[in-house]
Amino acid sequence: MPDAIVVGAGIVGAASAFRLAERGLKVLLLEKEATYAQGSTGRSAAGVRVQFSEPLNVLLSYLSILEYREIPEAAYRPLGYLFLVPEALAEAQEEALKAQRALGVPVEKLSLAEAQKKVPFRAEGLAYATFGPMDGVIDPHGATAFYLREARRLGAEVRFSEPLLSARRERGMWRVKTPQGIHEAPYLLLCAGAWTGAVGRRLGLEIPIRPVRRMVFATAPTPFPHAFPLTVDLATGFYFRSEGSRLLFGRSNPEEPPGFREGMDWGWLGPTLEAGLSRFPLLEALALDRKASWWGYYEMTPDHNPILGFVEEGLLVAAGFSGHGVQQAAMVGRLMAEEVAFGKAQSLDLTPFRLRRFWEGKPLRERGIV
Repeated sequence: MPDAIVVGAGIVGAASAFRLAERGLKVLLLEKEATYAQGSTGRSAAGVRVQFSEPLNVLLSYLSILEYREIPEAAYRPLGYLFLVPEALAEAQEEALKAQRALGVPVEKLSLAEAQKKVPFRAEGLAYATFGPMDGVIDPHGATAFYLREARRLGAEVRFSEPLLSARRERGMWRVKTPQGIHEAPYLLLCAGAWTGAVGRRLGLEIPIRPVRRMVFATAPTPFPHAFPLTVDLATGFYFRSEGSRLLFGRSNPEEPPGFREGMDWGWLGPTLEAGLSRFPLLEALALDRKASWWGYYEMTPDHNPILGFVEEGLLVAAGFSGHGVQQAAMVGRLMAEEVAFGKAQSLDLTPFRLRRFWEGKPLRERGIV
């Protein structure tokens, strides 16, 4: 019989299973798909960054990046994040920069002329830029595969094509029903990403996490060489970065309704390009590759921050990252193992990210959401 059942074989569930097994627990991981990283993990833009405004987000990402750079399979590339700061957000970004520096993470403030040496852009309406030299991208599939392999090496069992149908707490145990039978364990950890709200309802629990579709557009190979950092125009939310000979770009649609809507929204390409071209004229000469573009889900909470840790007896949640799960998964896995081992995470204080903040009317304001 396992000590802990983990639901979801994305990067968060895989990292959590590994760290639980590392602490000597017998772990069973259940995944509804036929293989790993089939949800938000596999369809992310793969970015990792420390440039957040809330200290807990900064540290979750910073400590995760330190781990990823030691994992060859994660293929960490520190290409950097460049934030272009409009005058209207200059003061708020200064506060975020102050918080980042107080925590000892590397972030630089650049003049617009200095930033234009990294990426050509129109400077109208901008105040300055910030650059995170350790920010960059990883391979989410590779990192997830590493965590699953290490979890199995330590005795964890991973079962694919086995969704959680229902679960209830009985005599100090979670009794989990799947199409293959009944599993029991004292601890149940939900890492089901955009599906966590639906899984919670099968337990009779309301977890405020909803799926929201997002697009990632890709250009055809460009006629010029480039090595652009992931560049974000904070005035519009438009972002792009180099990926080999292509550029990847996107922009969150604030009007996208929540729900499991599938497929590319080509109608959003026009507004996305409109925002991009107004700042980055270099995009004008590039062709779109529709076959290389993709879509995926953000797992959204009301305040765009994750729900982490115990939510009731023996039940934990690690989900709702609202677009930054890949970049924080490594540290989250460690924290979930600490929650189980010690009854409360030890490395970081998870109070700001616990579920009860919503019932207590204490949502967290994170300014660094893209």
